[in-house]
Amino acid sequence: MADNKAPRYFNAADVDMGTTLIAMEFNGGVVVATDSRTSSGSYISSRATDKITPVTDRMVVCRSGSAADTQAVADIVKYYIEIYSLMEEKDIGIGRSAQVFRNFLYKYRDSLSASVLVLGYDDVEGGQLYAIPLGGYVTRQRCASSGSGSTFVQGFLDSQWEPDMTAEKCKELVLNAVALATNRDGSSGGVIRLAVIDKDGTHRTLIRPDKTNFPKFADIPAHFTYPKHVIQ
Repeated sequence: MADNKAPRYFNAADVDMGTTLIAMEFNGGVVVATDSRTSSGSYISSRATDKITPVTDRMVVCRSGSAADTQAVADIVKYYIEIYSLMEEKDIGIGRSAQVFRNFLYKYRDSLSASVLVLGYDDVEGGQLYAIPLGGYVTRQRCASSGSGSTFVQGFLDSQWEPDMTAEKCKELVLNAVALATNRDGSSGGVIRLAVIDKDGTHRTLIRPDKTNFPKFADIPAHFTYPKHVIQ
């Protein structure tokens, strides 16, 4: 078979969600906050992307990596989870759903650029958070971060996390972490989308940068480095 010499005009890896995803478990459920920027290289293709994808009424998946890959994975796995639930006439649980994501990401690990956080609440285990990075390795975590912005705030999360945190404390922590990441990470920005999942379902909030409830931090003033005759 002849080699395909057709030029490749588009590289799917260039369209990604250089992202900040922060999620935490608390006693009665889970909380997650994300930014909303999707970029293609240096071009911001969307400022208001929703990276919290609902799977069921009490489960969501948060996506980072290739926007096309993660969107397709979320849609396909959601379909499988719905089929399993219909066949068994009950919800299959958060842990088992995370395994469905893991199986798919592992099977196609050489073709996909996708990393996800699967989180939600079920009546057996309560609030649960599972992190599945590139390659399809799944772990349950109490606090997890993903995306390019996570490297800027992981130390902050490590220093602030405490056992048995309340929902309000977790909300404050993840909001501050995402806001800090958007200040330093050029691939994160836009609004902050917040979701709290408990036994009553998913409760979502949108936090805009131009509103008073968006976390604010003091700017470090710069020294004047111009010669005196320029300033005068």
